[in-house]
Amino acid sequence: MCKIIDGLPPGVSKLSQVFAGASLCYNYPQTEKCFMIEDAADPHGLDGWRWQTCTEMVMPMTCSNNSMFPPSGYDYKDFAEQCMMTYGVRPRIHWITTEFGGKRIELVLKRFGSNIIFSNGMQDPWSRGGVLKNISASIIALVTEKGAHHVDFRSKTKDDPDWLVELRRQEVEIIQKWVG
Repeated sequence: MCKIIDGLPPGVSKLSQVFAGASLCYNYPQTEKCFMIEDAADPHGLDGWRWQTCTEMVMPMTCSNNSMFPPSGYDYKDFAEQCMMTYGVRPRIHWITTEFGGKRIELVLKRFGSNIIFSNGMQDPWSRGGVLKNISASIIALVTEKGAHHVDFRSKTKDDPDWLVELRRQEVEIIQKWVG
């Protein structure tokens, strides 16, 4: 990995260096220019959300008859069996609150955290539980009035609004400082 990164031309951005290093594992034939992590086939092995819901962030969800979505219930036993069948792990229901302090996340992260960006769009219903203010100089909250759930992670398009372009620019600038 070091040889790949060191072999890049002078002036290549830090993020391009990180991509080149990650490509050793996830793009060895160097046929991909971008990791399409939303691809259902997930050829790069980057689909971590389902793993995370089985190990770190168990989030029981249901829908009532009063929703636009089909009604659904939650059965922990079925969920645990699916996690075991798929990943060979049992869910740790309280891991996230034990590890990060639940409502005391600021106190816990001040003790050991660094280099974290919490990006929150206030149109996202999840923003209510988000980190909406900086916790330290390197644990940063970027809050946008118009944003929604991880819209900044999606591929850029020519139709992206100015606020989204600016949010991504800020994120890249922060990460480049950390990597540098």
